[in-house]
Amino acid sequence: MRLVIAVVQDKDSGRLAAELVKRGYRATKLASTGGFLKAGNTTFLIGVDDERVNDVVECIHRSCRAREQVVTPFAPVGNVDAEVPVPISVQVGGATVFVLDVERFEHF
Repeated sequence: MRLVIAVVQDKDSGRLAAELVKRGYRATKLASTGGFLKAGNTTFLIGVDDERVNDVVECIHRSCRAREQVVTPFAPVGNVDAEVPVPISVQVGGATVFVLDVERFEHF
């Protein structure tokens, strides 16, 4: 058995949840926040048999899209010599996926 952990942008979480349900997978959703943009994410915890891992990863790949977003970096607080922040384009979205071995699983 494996544990698939997928961190996805909130904009993609509904689409992924629907795809997982449609394909018969059960998942736990956790609200999370990204470190770089401080944007809302959803972390999915999905327990799955070894032979179904690739199918789950493919569901995630189909449901989560990378996109460009314009952000304005924060200027250092209290630094009067700091330059005015200039908006930059960064890639957001997609998914970060971890697949872990599960030593033991119980469901009560």
